[in-house]
Amino acid sequence: MPGGKLNERFMVNLKRTGWKMKLKILLPLICLCSTAFSQTDTVSITVDITKVKGPMKYIWAWYGYDEPNYTYMKNGKKLLSELAALSSVPVHVRTHNLMTTGDGTPALKWGSTNMYTEDSLGNPVYSWTIVDKIFDTYVERKIKPLVEIGFMPEALSTHPESYRHHWTAGGHAELATGWAYPPKDYKKWAELIYRWAKHCAERYGKAEVESWYWEVWNEPDIMYLQSSDKIRDYCKMYDYASDAVKRALPTARFGGPHSTGGGEWLLRPFIQHCLTGKNTATSKIGAPLDFVAFHAKGSPELVNGIVEMGMKSQLANVRDNFAVINSFPEIENIPVIIGESDPEGCAACGVMTNPENAYRNGTMYSSYEAAVIARIYDMADYYGVNLIGAVNWSFEFENQPWFAGFRSLATNGVDKPVLDVFRMLGMMSGDRVDVSGDLRYDFKSICDSSVRGKQTDINAFASKGNNVVTVLVWNFHDLDVHDSGSFVILSVNGIPAERATLTQYRIDDEHSNSYEVWKKMGSPQSPTADQIAELEKAGQLETVGEPVGIETKNTMAIIKMRLPRQAVSFFKIIY
Repeated sequence: MPGGKLNERFMVNLKRTGWKMKLKILLPLICLCSTAFSQTDTVSITVDITKVKGPMKYIWAWYGYDEPNYTYMKNGKKLLSELAALSSVPVHVRTHNLMTTGDGTPALKWGSTNMYTEDSLGNPVYSWTIVDKIFDTYVERKIKPLVEIGFMPEALSTHPESYRHHWTAGGHAELATGWAYPPKDYKKWAELIYRWAKHCAERYGKAEVESWYWEVWNEPDIMYLQSSDKIRDYCKMYDYASDAVKRALPTARFGGPHSTGGGEWLLRPFIQHCLTGKNTATSKIGAPLDFVAFHAKGSPELVNGIVEMGMKSQLANVRDNFAVINSFPEIENIPVIIGESDPEGCAACGVMTNPENAYRNGTMYSSYEAAVIARIYDMADYYGVNLIGAVNWSFEFENQPWFAGFRSLATNGVDKPVLDVFRMLGMMSGDRVDVSGDLRYDFKSICDSSVRGKQTDINAFASKGNNVVTVLVWNFHDLDVHDSGSFVILSVNGIPAERATLTQYRIDDEHSNSYEVWKKMGSPQSPTADQIAELEKAGQLETVGEPVGIETKNTMAIIKMRLPRQAVSFFKIIY
């Protein structure tokens, strides 16, 4: 159908409603040119709110980072407040280095609390001062810690020599230094964990700490645990740590193993150990297992100077770990957490040394997250997994260059486009509902071949709450190329009202995009106060025009738009 005729018919339908609208409000919802669209240029998507897929679990409201001391710094507090505000349920946060020895000075991939030292006679010296500052910051914002028991205090490490590493944005060959080793004295280590958990229950209250999740270590199947027998040593550490926490608070929730990769190498023997293995701490059979956690990462590359994402790898990790969990009927319906769920594996690697990470500042990160989170919901449904969280491992980095290319949600206190995807998700509630239409990809096809064909991934994720429908629509492709996109016809079926109010939000090169505004300023590394204020405003989620009135016909509302490649739109319909 020619674009001009399509626009004419759409305008007639709008005039028939009797609602007053300004042309500038309509522009993003209609085709602005008279060029004819072929069938391949137009994508039809249907949302049916009468077909419920399941509850809208807030799996996206989980975040993590390596550097715990950023938590209570100026921009860290600001970002945590924003994360807490965007969700109607408590946000969960996971961070490394909560037990690492040091003076609390942050650095890339490093942090410390000096929780445990020893005097000259080898007697334990406990200090909760720094870790309390971290958890106080969370609790003040009603954020729930996913408490990671790690890493090894210097006085307890079996290899304390060369304890501190010095990471650069390009990586460091000696990352796994003394902090990455098992304890030389399991009784002292367990006593430290017991006292810490007991202190938390006393400081924050039993009911509060019961709402947290506890775990031990991070990715013990790779360099994070230096051991000649990783399965044996990790299971032993898990036995002692879980017993210590449960002795301090029997109702605490404890799980693991936060392994990375496919799940067969560590996840399977770990679950088997928890079910039937001999507990090295208690000499009984089995260990507590209140939730299961694993990690999933994508694999971007630089192809002919252009970033090409690897969503296939991330979703395949999710699929393979779900399959392992499902193979144990003894833990059917156990809560599952994807402890790190990201496009790749190094948040603190900048673009100067890792150019494949150039997706992080602009809208490609936004469209990727929209597409992958929706597919993770679908996979949890398909495999019947009780998924409760998928941790986005990106936060902020203090005292770093503006838009340095780290995997972060904000830069120098200014929100990046990806954070606005989570603001969109934060407006969704109630039940997830059915989406169908001219959909070119699903999670199975992406697991097989990623999004590498000529067609982009244009799809939607929708929910219904009390008198409200919300629809997240994205246009994603693994290859970071921007174009004018495709014409999308979005039909929302089942609205039990003749009229409704529609608000559209958008993330693209012109909306909700501090990075593009910064580039137009000349990419200043010392922006003025006025420029910072402009950047902060640009980092917020932006509406396209103002709310408009729409009519439904036979309970269906139809929305038409041009959606650029790597853009995300969000529609809120109140009836």
